[in-house]
Amino acid sequence: MSTRLLIDHRKGGAPVRHPEKAHRPDNPIARKPDWIRVRAPNHPVYHETRALMREQKLVTVCEEAACPNIGECWSQRHATMMIMGEICTRACAFCNVATGLPNPLDDGEPDRVAHAVATLGLRHVVVTSVDRDDLPDGGARHFARVITAIRAASPGTTIEILTPDFLRKPGALDVVVAARPDVFNHNLETVPRLYPSIRPGARYYQSLRLLDDVKRLDPSIFTKSGLMVGLGEERPEILQVMDDLRVADVDFITMGQYLQPTAKHAAVRHFVTPDEFADYAAMARAKGFLQVSASPLTRSSYHADSDFAELRAARAARLGGGAVSDQDSRAEPS
Repeated sequence: MSTRLLIDHRKGGAPVRHPEKAHRPDNPIARKPDWIRVRAPNHPVYHETRALMREQKLVTVCEEAACPNIGECWSQRHATMMIMGEICTRACAFCNVATGLPNPLDDGEPDRVAHAVATLGLRHVVVTSVDRDDLPDGGARHFARVITAIRAASPGTTIEILTPDFLRKPGALDVVVAARPDVFNHNLETVPRLYPSIRPGARYYQSLRLLDDVKRLDPSIFTKSGLMVGLGEERPEILQVMDDLRVADVDFITMGQYLQPTAKHAAVRHFVTPDEFADYAAMARAKGFLQVSASPLTRSSYHADSDFAELRAARAARLGGGAVSDQDSRAEPS
């Protein structure tokens, strides 16, 4: 796959992955505590999953975002597809995905994603994307095409999408919701105070409104959002974000430790302990979320398949019903 990144001629013509960060002062990378250590991937199924991604010319957020859980997830054939290329139009201070001018959309990508999902035999798949501010609809129609292709190839697979904010893309959200994913995820990422430095291309209330609008358009779709911690946020700010998400009727919150990808990225200000995560999880459950995942290594799609099963069961229990089928889950009120 081709890339359209800034070329640094001082380094022999090597592409610069993060041109917007190249001239920033270095932030030393802090040593990780023992509770964040992970093993290097070496399981045979990990290599099978990697080979399939290469064969189908697919991008995964697992690799592009340097996820620490890739060894565990790929060894279970769980890969999070990242559509619309590997180059993002945004320049978030926490993110390891490359920044630059993206390539045109690949019309064959939806079918290749669907083929990979069927080949892996996934019960539940997560599909995310780079931000595509260069496209008139932000990539909404491409998301819808991917959902449709997966439904055709794997009718029993439930689909979770993790979308951009579709900032200044009127009508884009309607297109994605009309394709009826089972879970609509959009991450707030951090507290409002830190947006100018951590997520400068986004707007906190636009992201919050997006999640609220999903429920307005289709109350049967589960909504989900995630936060990174350790960027300098305070506990009361995290609790306020939880309250904001509940006002938007968000069903599921994930919380994980921010890990600094390179010296040019935002520094880790605090390693949140497992006990602190347990406290945040208890507070989130008390505030009424149907599902909570909070731990140092939690990421948006970590254990997404088992979490989705628990999410469905929690909704059924709240409504006073029993177990629900995959088809029923797309037709229940929230």
